[in-house]
Amino acid sequence: MKLRFSLIVIALNIAVVASLLLGATQVENIWRYLFNPGFDSASTNHLILWEIRIPRILVALLIGAALGLAGAIAQSAANNPLADPAILGTSAGASLGVVSGVLLNLADVGSVLAVFFATIGALFATALTFTWARSVGALIIIGIGTSALFSAIVGLLITATNNPEIRSISFWSLGSLALATSDSLLIITPVFLVCFFFAFKIAPQLDLLSLGDISVRHLGLSAKAIRLKAFLIIGLLVAVSVSTVGSISFLALAAPHIARILFGGKSRILTIASSLIGALILLVGDTIARSVLPPYELPIGLITSLLGAPILILLVRKAALTWK
Repeated sequence: MKLRFSLIVIALNIAVVASLLLGATQVENIWRYLFNPGFDSASTNHLILWEIRIPRILVALLIGAALGLAGAIAQSAANNPLADPAILGTSAGASLGVVSGVLLNLADVGSVLAVFFATIGALFATALTFTWARSVGALIIIGIGTSALFSAIVGLLITATNNPEIRSISFWSLGSLALATSDSLLIITPVFLVCFFFAFKIAPQLDLLSLGDISVRHLGLSAKAIRLKAFLIIGLLVAVSVSTVGSISFLALAAPHIARILFGGKSRILTIASSLIGALILLVGDTIARSVLPPYELPIGLITSLLGAPILILLVRKAALTWK
């Protein structure tokens, strides 16, 4: 297990170096700028490295980790391998919150107010799914319906409005780190750290959910209360992710699966492993998205799906995965 964790950390470091080196513009003497932040601070190279690439890399790592963690919590809370924030409706709710805030001229993408509106939308959508589902098994079906409803509303708002700012976020809605800045880190970092702390804390309770709600009740705990705490954490993680980079598909589903295959099903291990794997997938995906067709960028959701899906399929086939 330690070897596998070490390999993921090494892969993350390689991905960071590659992301620093690759891009639409070649940065000369990049290592000198990196290890001497004050060197030629007025130059374009310094601006590209310290104001664009490094903040973007850090945002990619944190958002990827947040989505990986959210997916792991969702699958454990629902006790279902198909559960993820997109399928539960959380991501669509967050997107609707951000679009509503921008439409009302109350928020800009990536701002604190955008996170606020995204949180309201994410928690509202999750609450609908959680309330309407009469059983754990119904969570996925209800979640798909909730997601479809909120996604349709987002699409209508984007296409029907004359607000140019709303139309400009159409690409953002497909997933993009183009708007990521150092200011984004001031919002993402504390939210992720707080959510990770509480996710790690409730992880043993999430493990108990696999025993069934009746068994959890016999242990003196409330399965509904455990899921409520889990969904609150998911809502915050998804809100800060969607408000910053839009909706990124598949990552929250793939990262926990890969982590489960490599490290087992204990939730505390999964919180760490899913975060690391999610960070790796998103960073590699973003590097490809902004490097393959310079100066244009591809939607990051497309790249994460292309990266994550084959890896997941190969690992599942090799491990003959069964949900436990």
